[in-house]
Amino acid sequence: MLSTDSPSPARPWFVNPDEAAYLPRHTPPHMPEKAAHRVPPLPASVPPEIRLLHAQLAQSPHLEPASLLVCPPVSHPPGPPLPEAMPKGRRKRGRTYAGEGFLEPGGIWSWIVLAQVKEGTENRGAIESIVRLVRKTLLTAQPPLPLPRNSRRHINDGWAMVDAGDFAVHVVSQEARQKFFGDRSSW
Repeated sequence: MLSTDSPSPARPWFVNPDEAAYLPRHTPPHMPEKAAHRVPPLPASVPPEIRLLHAQLAQSPHLEPASLLVCPPVSHPPGPPLPEAMPKGRRKRGRTYAGEGFLEPGGIWSWIVLAQVKEGTENRGAIESIVRLVRKTLLTAQPPLPLPRNSRRHINDGWAMVDAGDFAVHVVSQEARQKFFGDRSSW
């Protein structure tokens, strides 16, 4: 039922004032100032290239702003050593002792960037688009970061990674994040 009284300036003439309270309110994806306060803050000791990348990713319409995380990697203690076995056969194969290894306490990277694309966009090229944005941002940084060649394979499992030397950027779908990363919002 339409209203016969004069419409308010914020509401069009065809909207019933009784139904206006039930209309869904969506934030358009092109409003970075609204999404910027939902992005988790960066740690204080983050390098400038990650700050630049974080600023670019926070403006992307393909990402969930609240799921953009920058954190140091979680260190896991090494597992138990393999039991020693003597070599077998004439060629002396099958020995499990490989010598003393080199173990880094923090892992390969100093930082990890985790970006989750919006649900429903992962099979529509959102992951590939974010990977292109990451590569473009890191290659145009001053000085540019040496990145490996761009992989032309298609993203089938909802997960892509860019190795940027000192840090890694993981671009994941919601399903892949829950499967591989679990609930790590408290990183």
